[in-house]
Amino acid sequence: MNAVRRQDGELWMEGVRLTEVAERFGSPCYVYSRAAIESAWRAFDDALAGTEHLICYAVKANSNLAVLGILARLGSGFDIVSGGELARVLAAGGRPERVIFSGVGKGEEEIRAALAAGIRCFNVESEPELERLDAVAGGLGRRAPVSLRVNPDVDARTHPYISTGLKGNKFGIAHDRALAAYDLAASLPNLDVTGIDCHIGSQILDMAPLEEALERVLELAGALAVRGIPIRHVDLGGGLGIRYREEEEALDIGRWCRAVAARIAGTGFSLVLEPGRAIVGNAGALLSRVEYLKLDKGKRFAIVDASMSELIRPALYEAWHGIEPLATLDRPAADYDVVGPVCESADVLGTGRRLAIAPGDGIAILSAGAYGMVMSSNYNSRPRPAEVMVDGARSVQVRPRETVAALYAGERTLDQAAT
Repeated sequence: MNAVRRQDGELWMEGVRLTEVAERFGSPCYVYSRAAIESAWRAFDDALAGTEHLICYAVKANSNLAVLGILARLGSGFDIVSGGELARVLAAGGRPERVIFSGVGKGEEEIRAALAAGIRCFNVESEPELERLDAVAGGLGRRAPVSLRVNPDVDARTHPYISTGLKGNKFGIAHDRALAAYDLAASLPNLDVTGIDCHIGSQILDMAPLEEALERVLELAGALAVRGIPIRHVDLGGGLGIRYREEEEALDIGRWCRAVAARIAGTGFSLVLEPGRAIVGNAGALLSRVEYLKLDKGKRFAIVDASMSELIRPALYEAWHGIEPLATLDRPAADYDVVGPVCESADVLGTGRRLAIAPGDGIAILSAGAYGMVMSSNYNSRPRPAEVMVDGARSVQVRPRETVAALYAGERTLDQAAT
């Protein structure tokens, strides 16, 4: 469900007017819907009823403790890619036995922390990582549960920066090396081979690449069984897309989940999925305010107080987000490029948007619940925005706005450092 709706000329999230959120907490400000998060997670879980499965929310999409806590209470698992994300999951009440540790560059301290916590599985991405895991686990007197992330060389048909399943990507073990890598894993004394994993990319709107990847994974699982390396679970990763534009058609989550369940029925494998964007993407919005309308150039610019520091996706991926005024007012409409105050020409949030706005008006940048705040920065010494969770008719600040003083609180001038 998209968390934002227009009613009586104003944008609402659940039972709260977004104008009220902006007035109370200021702008820029991220706002999320608890109901939308819960509904999106349940769409996966309900569709897989009757199939042994674990939905592991991809923490990298949005790691706010309130978001993680909501999902932990639903019984969600978590897909992490760093020791910091593990600490967040545990702080939010997540169960370590429901945690999958992915990522290409796990450090020794991160591995030790995950083993000490008792996580469910490491998704391993290279042979050297297998050897490091074996050595660290042996030093702790433990066995590390592992699943190998196999790169199936399937084109996800998405933006090159978020495609992960091709030979040229840094992720995973090449499909033609997978059997040898599994032989190595099975030979190492401190590893327990439990599964097989793949992830081909993000913002996937076509079922065909996902189906192709599943077939390649099941084919490999069969070959492993012949070699005497039986696995217990199949992890198909995440990457399922959401609807950003009106003309886009998002994947039918229920239909896809049921198709996967039917395909693995009778194999004896449990199923792991790692959705992130599909759970939180449409549950969030970035609220901003129009500072100036600059009309003296070759095009019209709406200069707002949000920027690429708060939402880098348009600059990084050429990503598109809907932009709407918080309230429908009697304004003349015109086409604007919506830009921020950061000193970069790439600081563009949307181009050619038909908007009826004036300085001081509030706007909402939609579908910003995933890869927004987690990718934010303090470029130009800009404090990161507040985060707010809407729960029915109430709005709760779940992270306060940073202060400028906090940005340099840990720094020292040369004279100060010398004393």
